[in-house]
Amino acid sequence: MCEKFIMGLRDFIKNYFLGFWDYETPKVMVVKNRTLGVIYRGVQFLVITYFIWYVFISQKAYQESETRPESSVYTLMKGTAVHGDDILDTVEYARPSEGGDVISTILRREVTYNQRQGACAEYFNVANANCTTDSDCIQGEVDFDGHGRRTGRCVQYYNHTFKTCEIQTWCPIEEYAVVREPALVEAINFTVFIRNSIHFPKFKVLRGNIKDASNKRDMQKYLNKCHYHEEKEPYCPNFRLGYIADRARENFSELCRTGGVIGVFINWKCNFDIDPSNCKPTYSFRRLDLRKDQASSGYYYRFAKYYSKDGVESRTLIKAYGIRLDVIVHGHAGKFSPIPTIISTVTAMTSVGICTIICDWIMLTFIDKNEVYSERKFDEIIKEPTMPISTELSYINRYGSNDSDVSEGVPL
Repeated sequence: MCEKFIMGLRDFIKNYFLGFWDYETPKVMVVKNRTLGVIYRGVQFLVITYFIWYVFISQKAYQESETRPESSVYTLMKGTAVHGDDILDTVEYARPSEGGDVISTILRREVTYNQRQGACAEYFNVANANCTTDSDCIQGEVDFDGHGRRTGRCVQYYNHTFKTCEIQTWCPIEEYAVVREPALVEAINFTVFIRNSIHFPKFKVLRGNIKDASNKRDMQKYLNKCHYHEEKEPYCPNFRLGYIADRARENFSELCRTGGVIGVFINWKCNFDIDPSNCKPTYSFRRLDLRKDQASSGYYYRFAKYYSKDGVESRTLIKAYGIRLDVIVHGHAGKFSPIPTIISTVTAMTSVGICTIICDWIMLTFIDKNEVYSERKFDEIIKEPTMPISTELSYINRYGSNDSDVSEGVPL
């Protein structure tokens, strides 16, 4: 039993080794079958159309490309607003007043005036803040959802009848003494100046989103008056906040109430087979922060203005709601190169061979009922023939073979 297994294994290895060195060559066989011919030409058409239209025309596979260019962004907020008796400029409402790829503007404020370091009642919505006696308040305890460190006393909550634990903090607390100011409606006409430069080092091309001008004085006048428009002013870098909110499909009044983060996307898609001056940026705008969770939606931040009053350090706490603009730059450039052209062409020519594989499978699986085609397609030659072999192509008609053994025809 063991000897038979060893002998069989030896024969298998021998046959596999000898068969490994066999040479296989395609055999040309013309099949006169209209259905198979339509399938073959149809698949060929789809493959060729895919490579011509999508690979070469749409994706420009004949080009060498660069997708990670070097970019710089400079932003500047412009505009003046009247708030009560005060005049607000960029120093008051812009953070930072000028900067890089992120800039924000204040649309609404909630202000807590005259805060001083001291002891006062904790906000009643804080966990375990409500009390009836001092024993309900643990001295030195700090609640991270609260406003300070507890003193161990239970005191009256400002002008109300109930009590909460006393804390050491900036008093009075924000929730009790906050003053909500009206929204800065004039901000809809504020403009943000966005200057973007992009460099494609592979092609040694530097482009900017501001149109080149020989006369700097005329260019400065143009920049002071223009506002971006996709068709009329594509080279103007001044964007109205109202225009940005509208293109992002956001309600500006709602943004004044809750704030929000909007992405300004600058897309450079350049074809350097033509003049680089035709490389222009396109802009798109989209809301970036999540709005499903209303508790944390929007955009706001706090800051304070410190001063001395009667020799005691005091501060004004400001909770600011606004729009934050994140400028995001994408770049893609391409130029003709022989190497990707050759690779794409060879790939296209090779892929046409898929048509033959598909049609062979259909022919041998669904059409070759009596194995007429398979007998003609696969030949095995053990040694070199002594008689010359005709080089004519073999033809198989729809109803049978040209050999005498199948001359009666094979219905398909």
